[in-house]
Amino acid sequence: MDFQDKIVFISGTSRGIGKALVEDLLHRNVQKIYAAARDTTTIQSLNDLRVVPIALDITDDNQIKNAASIAHDTNVLINNAGALNFVNALTGPLGDIRHDMEVNYFGTLNMMRHFLPVLQKNKDSVLANVVSVAAFVNFPFHGGYCASKAALFSITQGAMIEMASKGIKVHNINPGPIDTDMGKNLDIEKTSAEKTAKAILDGIEAEELYISPDPVGAEMFKNWTQNFRSLEQVAADFMKGLNQP
Repeated sequence: MDFQDKIVFISGTSRGIGKALVEDLLHRNVQKIYAAARDTTTIQSLNDLRVVPIALDITDDNQIKNAASIAHDTNVLINNAGALNFVNALTGPLGDIRHDMEVNYFGTLNMMRHFLPVLQKNKDSVLANVVSVAAFVNFPFHGGYCASKAALFSITQGAMIEMASKGIKVHNINPGPIDTDMGKNLDIEKTSAEKTAKAILDGIEAEELYISPDPVGAEMFKNWTQNFRSLEQVAADFMKGLNQP
């Protein structure tokens, strides 16, 4: 798949991976980018006529309907918007845990549902969901987030199976720790948003179904496919490190 002349819709573009995806795509000769975010100020500053800012909160059904109507010519949908609350699933505020699920799972699922007719109508369509390695193992310090990403991984897997018969390619993208505002509280090795975005887009062009865009993500995906229980020990060791003075 070649991004040249494609019309791409990306959610969560105000910063981090989403913003980096927009900037990288501009160098791949796309025809148009619908850049969606709750706050489009950062995107408007790019000053490129190919970028169409769209105000979008993916937990708002009416806003999603409006976005799908405006972006009716989309043939590549990248669901990148997400939320992360650092709370323990067993002891933290239930509202924070519900919020992660509403954004990461239900919000993204609603995007998929509303854009499905658009992708079916347009030729050579692609759906790519930015999930997370948190889908593979639950780290208790943000257990609700991990659960929401596991749910998203599962529904993306289902879409991959179902949409194959509709001629839509589906990509399951699982980054590890990335150097963004969302991951700033994690004191571990991180990959830049720019490198991550490039790897994601390269993976889509190469038609990789499961994309691990950074070294940590690739290693965790490898461990998960070979012996998923090994990741439980990784999580346990990481938690011990957090609890040490």
